[in-house]
Amino acid sequence: MNNTFTAREVYDAYERIKNYIYKTPLEESLYLGTEEQKYFFKLESTQTVKSFKIRGALNKMSTLTEEERQRGVATISSGNHGASVSYAAKLLGIKNAKIIVPETTPQAKVDKIKYYGADVMLMGSGYDEAHAMGMSYIEENGMTYIDAYYDDPKIYGGQGTVAVEILDQNPDIDTIVVPIGGGGLITGIAVAAKAIKPDIRIIGVQTEACPAMIRAYEDNVFYEEYPTTGDTICDALVGGVGKLSYDILKDYVDDLIEVKEATIKKAVKHMIKEEKFIVEGASATTVAAVMDDRERVAGKNIALVMSGGNIDGDLMVKLLNE
Repeated sequence: MNNTFTAREVYDAYERIKNYIYKTPLEESLYLGTEEQKYFFKLESTQTVKSFKIRGALNKMSTLTEEERQRGVATISSGNHGASVSYAAKLLGIKNAKIIVPETTPQAKVDKIKYYGADVMLMGSGYDEAHAMGMSYIEENGMTYIDAYYDDPKIYGGQGTVAVEILDQNPDIDTIVVPIGGGGLITGIAVAAKAIKPDIRIIGVQTEACPAMIRAYEDNVFYEEYPTTGDTICDALVGGVGKLSYDILKDYVDDLIEVKEATIKKAVKHMIKEEKFIVEGASATTVAAVMDDRERVAGKNIALVMSGGNIDGDLMVKLLNE
């Protein structure tokens, strides 16, 4: 059983960050429920920076020493994590914050990261090259690297605070359904939720385009790299899984569901047109799991984690017009 990451890490994280974050709503679905089942959206899509990732970034960065703050922080991400590190640095008064992104990063993403205050550094023609060059820069300048998902308990602890809020807002929740990308969110949630309510069910969802965690457990091996198997609207879920998540999640997760891209698109449209919530593709995987596998999701009071709301505007219009 897991000894490297415990619920205490999550509880401590919540005390550190609760005054900086929104306690995001847990809203009952108007359309998914039945007489036997109620579904509740945990709307991390309404969090500052429109993503749960601000929780982990804030928790990690609020534990830095004064010397580490002076030397500065950096990460490599053009997405939700990069924006979260930028915003956390602003909140915590860390002046030197660098977000390293590939040279091909869309200007809109660069502008968003800059808006929150960090310096954006363009490096490399793709993510792999940006990562290699970025890590060299970070080491050479003595900065603290803010990991997105790989193995930092402080990041996992921050992400797990979502579970603390869910069970405080509705103690009757018996199932939590969570998107899986790197695995930090579901691992933090699972460890905290099962400490609070041992019989709660935790279900992870991945897109068929990148079922990294599902394949890792099927093959019983941890891979550093997972290629995507096709186009996906879940850009936040693409890539490998964290080592810490892979090592301990199997002790806490009750099921892993792989959902079709076509159903994810349908779920995004449902959330916008029917439920009136703007969510990104990654969030909609949990709704897609209900649409395709309602009996497998099961439960009576089910929380569906809406991990983020940063959907590309053109993609949103395209989906609504299809």
